[in-house]
Amino acid sequence: MNVYDLLPLIPGIPLAGFLVLALAGGRWRRGAVAAAGCGTVGLAALLTAVVAAAFLRAPPEGFAATRTLWTWVAAGDFAAEIGLHLDALSLLMIAVITGVGFLIHLYSAEFMAKEEGYSRYFAYLNLFVSAMLILVLADNLLLLLLGWEGVGLCSYLLIGFWYRDPANGAAARKAFVVTRVGDTALLAGLFVLYGKFGTLQIGQMLHAAPAVLGSGSAAAALVAALLLGGAIGKSAQLPLQTWLPDAMAGPSPVSALIHAATMVTAGVYLIARHHVFFELSPAILGVVGALGAATLLLAGFSALAQHDLKRVLAYSTISQIGYMFLALGAGAWTAAMFHFMTHAFFKALLFLAAGAVIHALAHEHDMFRMGGLRTRLPLAFWTFVAGSASLAALPLVTAGFYSKDLILFHAWTSPHGGPWLWAAGLAGAAVTALYTGRMVCLTFFGVAHTEVSHRPGVLMSGVMVVLAALSLLAGFVETPHTLGGVSVFSRFLGTALPAPAEPHAGAGAELALQVAASAAVLLGLGAAAYAYLRQPPWFRQLAASSAAAALHRLWSAGWGFDWLYDRLVVRPFVGLARINRGDVIDRLYAGLAWLCRTLHARLSETQNGLVRRYAMGIAAGAVIALAIVAFL
Repeated sequence: MNVYDLLPLIPGIPLAGFLVLALAGGRWRRGAVAAAGCGTVGLAALLTAVVAAAFLRAPPEGFAATRTLWTWVAAGDFAAEIGLHLDALSLLMIAVITGVGFLIHLYSAEFMAKEEGYSRYFAYLNLFVSAMLILVLADNLLLLLLGWEGVGLCSYLLIGFWYRDPANGAAARKAFVVTRVGDTALLAGLFVLYGKFGTLQIGQMLHAAPAVLGSGSAAAALVAALLLGGAIGKSAQLPLQTWLPDAMAGPSPVSALIHAATMVTAGVYLIARHHVFFELSPAILGVVGALGAATLLLAGFSALAQHDLKRVLAYSTISQIGYMFLALGAGAWTAAMFHFMTHAFFKALLFLAAGAVIHALAHEHDMFRMGGLRTRLPLAFWTFVAGSASLAALPLVTAGFYSKDLILFHAWTSPHGGPWLWAAGLAGAAVTALYTGRMVCLTFFGVAHTEVSHRPGVLMSGVMVVLAALSLLAGFVETPHTLGGVSVFSRFLGTALPAPAEPHAGAGAELALQVAASAAVLLGLGAAAYAYLRQPPWFRQLAASSAAAALHRLWSAGWGFDWLYDRLVVRPFVGLARINRGDVIDRLYAGLAWLCRTLHARLSETQNGLVRRYAMGIAAGAVIALAIVAFL
């Protein structure tokens, strides 16, 4: 059997796990539920490893393999198939999705052990992983849309998992509605693409795009803009970033899955997969980079003002996805995907380590109510520090340093980049280090404010250790020329994505850029340690000033986007709905409801317990039936 015949099983097995758990999991013991939920994703990860080994050892012809299962839709000239496409880009995606997803499932088996809805939780997780795998393996945009909407559905179900709290349901609805805005743009893009190409097969469209659309044309700009609209919704970029901080309502493993390996990276994948459309529209490509730069800075400053540990990480995710968009906008496709990979490791680790802390402190989220955990939760501390160091891009020893350094290098040297993009990325690096240092200092140092009720067990601890190792070591597959010039990752992805333009900077300039980035990181970390551990009098006076209080309110509220949308969109819409609730259509349904209630009241009067009337009713009914038969 050809090893690529296993490809449909990779999304198929987690989907089967969802079906089994949804139909029968409620009657199983928790051990069996965990075995089914973790085992299906683990088997998908194992199959991915087998396929990856074959792909690396003997790549298929054209460095891509396609498996078509059946025709899904056939209507006139339009046909869409259930077809899966594997190349270096989709292989990277499924490796991260199944690998990190499996670790999150293992962690969940312990973390959620005492929660209600255990089988429901694992069913949702399995469906989430399956939908994301379909999204990245789809060889046509209609199937990609199925996976795209699938992860949107699962995010709603998992964010609102603890649905008894109305706030959780509101957060789930917010995520669903806000991302629908971007999804509408993506759906419009599908119609435009079909109108231009007569097909939704991704490979065929990318091959024909230069001839059909032309470089710099209005059609190319429209297609790229609509795809970008879909991407910013799922990846929580400006101006559709407001749903992601509220998504922290879900359990911590859900946050790790959404932020690290699945939903928020879908937009990055969408742009990278359809890079040809963006290359044909330099203006929209510039917008991608500008949005990424603005998002990473605004979200970074918002992270500085949060008290909730998970909300800091949520704004951090928005900021780091901004780095990926910056790289995409600079035409550094490989650098964006390299940061996607390292971010998946260290952000999953940070959410899971944060979950261990929150779990140990009886669900306390406020960092100012933590403190002193360095010695009381040593494993959570050291793994959290490993993830934080990679997030802050601590030079030389972390994966985050190598991926972020590559982005900053291309932001400076790429023809699509420039000093402004590089400066935004550099400033973002300093802000990231500052809020990361603040997070570590408040959570693990200082005076203890809350007692530790219990410590993480073997499963949770083992998963955090594995992710900590990946957060430190994964970056060494791609190092700059000044540090060995390893290019394993870029050579691998170079078979699916175009190489960036030849850099115009020499070794000296590259070293200078690295020194500047490292200095920004060390300055941010040092400032955080000095301010939050030493707490000098001038810092306390500055924090108590009216200007600092105003900035804190602005950043804490996410720069007021929720306030703005509430007044520009939500309140007018609700007001119109209230005005319009008595229109003709509503009166029709209100009349039907009144008729049903009236008939019910009249018919209920016949159920009075008098047997004589029942007998008379039966006799009258029989006479009427016979009369109908006789005369009609």
